[in-house]
Amino acid sequence: MLILVLNCGSSSLKFQLIETSAEQIQANTDRMLAHGVVERIGASDSKLTFTTAGGARKSAVEPVLRHKDAFEAAFSWLREESGLLKELGEIEGVGHRIVHGGEEFKSSAMMTDDVVRRIEALSDLAPLHNPHNLKGFAAAKALLPEAKQVAVFDTAFHQSMPARSYIYAIPYVFYTRDKVRRYGFHGTSHRYVSYEFARRHGKTRSDYKLITCHLGNGCSVCAIEHGKSVDTSMGFTPLEGLMMGSRCGDLDAGAVLYLLERAEMGQAEVDVTLNTQSGLMGVSGVSRDMRDVLEARARGEERARLAVEAFCYRVAKYVGAYYVAMGGADAVLFAGGIGENSPEVRAMISEPLRAIGLEMDEAANGAARGQQAKISKEGSRLEAWVVPTNEELLIARDTLRCILNIPHE
Repeated sequence: MLILVLNCGSSSLKFQLIETSAEQIQANTDRMLAHGVVERIGASDSKLTFTTAGGARKSAVEPVLRHKDAFEAAFSWLREESGLLKELGEIEGVGHRIVHGGEEFKSSAMMTDDVVRRIEALSDLAPLHNPHNLKGFAAAKALLPEAKQVAVFDTAFHQSMPARSYIYAIPYVFYTRDKVRRYGFHGTSHRYVSYEFARRHGKTRSDYKLITCHLGNGCSVCAIEHGKSVDTSMGFTPLEGLMMGSRCGDLDAGAVLYLLERAEMGQAEVDVTLNTQSGLMGVSGVSRDMRDVLEARARGEERARLAVEAFCYRVAKYVGAYYVAMGGADAVLFAGGIGENSPEVRAMISEPLRAIGLEMDEAANGAARGQQAKISKEGSRLEAWVVPTNEELLIARDTLRCILNIPHE
């Protein structure tokens, strides 16, 4: 079955075309056929980049005024230029990344009228994401009316967290009335890497206690006990938790009040500052990209050194906390752009984790870039692995499972 995986933002559209089936999932032989991105939707100089698995590529700068226009450009390329499709009807399912499912959704779901209304009702919890995710749904439904549409939620995997993990110590009415609680995000990634680690070892997630570290521009850590998320670092919004590319992570709420009252910053200004000007960018003054910050650190720039050290310290602190919370763990898994490709960062995170039994293999760690590999020494009480994430593949698989009504893994 051909599944189109969509990630629709306010001014962008990302897609992958994936061939999958129940048999291919079982054999781990699903195929990514093409991927692409349309950036700066609504501008006269939108950027389109489409690539097939075989290497055929289109790159163009042209006006793309609406999300529907972005879809039409992508479909035109898939049908007329790439040679992958003879007609759009060959796409039988569309999997949509939906950021927030609140407490409503504990797993992926067919996008019936009722489900769409419930996603719309959750837009207050994710005003920068859910409405744009639904734009992708509307455009896909208009252009692919026969395809089955499926919602895959970033928050769903974390709905197994116990109340002690998700509740905030504020008046309880703010939870019951306003649904202010920890939700967690990156759930699709955490679920995928834990599944893939278990599959690699011929077992299931229920056989392990795992701590998964999704480290990219956005970052989060998840405690997974026998296949279920029991705690995660992101909270009511993706702002909480680890230091990220441009997000601050954990911050005393009193500091926010101070910025509002004493630094003469408005709500919108504080929002922009904490989400887009903080994290690695804010501390280093160099970039939100860890690669740039590491280069500046190597040149002797003090703020870059501080940014890297603070980033790694926070990850190690969360890993240690989750190790204790679960009464131990079998392995720490690194995923995401930084987690998969930066041996230096992994080494710095792992150094203080020697206290809980992690012995890093320097050679194995140095060689592991973008591929699944064990990076701890033989005999290490706590293992460490690099497990590249593939959220799009899991979205495609969930879409197939929903269409065929087979259990999720």
